Amino acid sequence: MGSDMAMRPLLLLPEIVLFLGGLTVLVSGSFLPRTRQWVTRVIAAAALVAAAILAAVALPGPAQPAMEGTFTVDTATGVARIVAALGTLIVLALASDEIAGSPRESETYALLLFATTGTLVLAGADDLLVVTVGFLLASMPLYGLIGIARTPRGAEAAMKTYLLGALFGILLLVGVTLLYGVSATTSYAELTDRLAEAPQGVVAAGVVAVLGGLMFKAGGVPGHYWVPDAAEGAGGAVAAFLTTVPKIGAVVAAYRLIAMLPDTLAWPLLVAVLAVASMTLGNLAAYWQTDPRRLLGWSTVSQVGYLLVPVAVAGRSDLALPSLLLYLAGYTVTNLSAFAVTTAFPDRRDLDSYRGMGRARPWLGASLVVALLGLVGTPPTVVFAGKLTTTMAAWDGGLAWLAVLVFVNTVISLFYYLRWIAPVYGRVEPPARTLPGAFISAGWSATTAVVTAGLSLALGIAAGALWSVFSA
Repeated sequence: MGSDMAMRPLLLLPEIVLFLGGLTVLVSGSFLPRTRQWVTRVIAAAALVAAAILAAVALPGPAQPAMEGTFTVDTATGVARIVAALGTLIVLALASDEIAGSPRESETYALLLFATTGTLVLAGADDLLVVTVGFLLASMPLYGLIGIARTPRGAEAAMKTYLLGALFGILLLVGVTLLYGVSATTSYAELTDRLAEAPQGVVAAGVVAVLGGLMFKAGGVPGHYWVPDAAEGAGGAVAAFLTTVPKIGAVVAAYRLIAMLPDTLAWPLLVAVLAVASMTLGNLAAYWQTDPRRLLGWSTVSQVGYLLVPVAVAGRSDLALPSLLLYLAGYTVTNLSAFAVTTAFPDRRDLDSYRGMGRARPWLGASLVVALLGLVGTPPTVVFAGKLTTTMAAWDGGLAWLAVLVFVNTVISLFYYLRWIAPVYGRVEPPARTLPGAFISAGWSATTAVVTAGLSLALGIAAGALWSVFSA
């Protein structure tokens, strides 16, 4: 085997650091007394920071194969590593308010690290079997994380996610089996030519099944049913995590899959249909929600639709990959900012209960407005830059109708985000419990909301510089 296809485990240092960090947290949490569990949070944060730094150091280099060519370290892998690690770090900050001192504190941190490791494996996978490993490693900790809340809603959400995860996991394995059956390989490097000569009906069935598995992980149609329930039933920090971080690996994995496929079938049309279904269904369902976390859950289904737009033109437009990475980075900080506001006020589970918050807590009110208008794609937030460039990629790749539908859905989405913003700055009738003294927020979450909202604006202003890095 040539040196270019050797194992080269050092290229996987960020993944190794995260996985070992998770093991360390799991083991040390068993020996630490309840009052000292915060040590495991420090270990988890250190592992995430180390993984992000290692990924950033390796980012500017050319694409390099590892593990016998089954894993690729390139710009997409590097950006996914940094965004996922820093996203999980933000989730740890939210968890500091919510689960500090709870009986399952160290287990939660360990599961977060394991799920993040799975996400990174998915992002760099260049082999169908590695995609399967990443899928399982990213999915299994999620079931535990959702059910750890120990509430009736949490139990229901965990069961629903588990059953759907099992179904779509089997679907993914069926797809891998079909593609292997007609090509005798699972490596992307060899699949392109072999699938071009294989029976097209089997290839279509295999690819649809693999894409279905990845859609469960991303939370897009048709694997989206668990997302709103999990966002509503899980703890706030876990809800923030599961609507954000797993998408990073799943969407990048979908991009690599579509880019590898031969032009024998209309793959762009298939992904474009999934994109339109996700963004339209997510927007229409979010419109009627009264629970802010459930609204954000449906909002993330629609966001997967926008993220799939550049995937539809994978390999057909030079703008596709950098625009996808820009959108992923922007969506991560913006969505986490919106969830941080809900964890700052964990008892307010109705949109109307936020009435008057903008006056009582001006900084948090402003952060929520930036986050929600950012999710719509309002300038100068970073999601605006992401949405603009992904739409340009669709246009450039010959899917002008998809670009138009993105615009239509963006306008529709504005209405349900405004349903939350309106009460924040609405009039308060005294003696309501929403008077200034009633908006006492959890400290870490409030700070995180303000910082991430600021980051959403800062990244939007610096979008040009980010674009040049992502295009390298």
